[in-house]
Amino acid sequence: WGLMLILSVAIYGSHAPLLTLCKVDGMIPFSSTSVVVLVELTKLVFSLLFLLAWDRDLLGVTVSWRHVVPFALSALLYAANNNLVVHMQLFMDPSSYQILSNLKIVSTALLYSLFLRQRLSMRKWLALFLLVAAGVSYSCGGLQDPGSPSKMQLHITLVGLLLISVYCLISGLSAVYTEAILKTQALPLSLQNLFLYFFGVLLNLIGYFWSSTEGSFLEGFSFWVLVIVVSQALNGLIMSVVMKHSSNITRLFVISCSILVNALLSITLFNLQLTFLFFVAVSCIGLAVHLYYGVT
Repeated sequence: WGLMLILSVAIYGSHAPLLTLCKVDGMIPFSSTSVVVLVELTKLVFSLLFLLAWDRDLLGVTVSWRHVVPFALSALLYAANNNLVVHMQLFMDPSSYQILSNLKIVSTALLYSLFLRQRLSMRKWLALFLLVAAGVSYSCGGLQDPGSPSKMQLHITLVGLLLISVYCLISGLSAVYTEAILKTQALPLSLQNLFLYFFGVLLNLIGYFWSSTEGSFLEGFSFWVLVIVVSQALNGLIMSVVMKHSSNITRLFVISCSILVNALLSITLFNLQLTFLFFVAVSCIGLAVHLYYGVT
């Protein structure tokens, strides 16, 4: 568990720096939909390999459509979420997105408590709000470019505010719904992942052809893009283990702790500097972990 969670923290934290390394003249040279398709396809291949390696006897088992169909909705919610992330950028600046997207911690916790009937104490709710505070603090200026001393300018439209609200709702709903399916079905995780990622590949392929993007499928790809694909696929598999055997709350803490890795890589690769807000964020995370897991 420890190794998996540490690896997941590292992958979450390295995602943004890896995207920066992929940029050419300040622009992302590849199609984001192509990357999502490849990530889903890689997860599907890994799931099939795991099934062949450890659960080969299940290949001849008859599976009811009632086991398979629920994963179509889960994949649809994830696909909608991925597309929202892209479209939201048209109605707000990246800083606004980074700050407001922290609200998905609250939406996930609310839906987790409501649909999975997991009562959270006031102490645990305080811990989760501290995670939100940590994310907002870090997004507001936890890192600073010495060559750009200008203050951050936020811009968001009414449509953008509506889209971020829908994004946070779908983000929480997709995670909690998937956790509910994984836990209620008496099937091994490798087989469940096979169903989920099959629909994921199918829906995202439809989305790719529907968007009718110019250029080839692999246009703009580089070594760092392949690293992103493999790492995101591996992280998705780890998160399925977390949701099957732990909870979405654990996933929220993993995502929040990833700012430590993000900061370390940003300092090393791009010569950014830590600010007071970074230490505020780290303090909030430390206190949140203590309140949620350390106090009995």
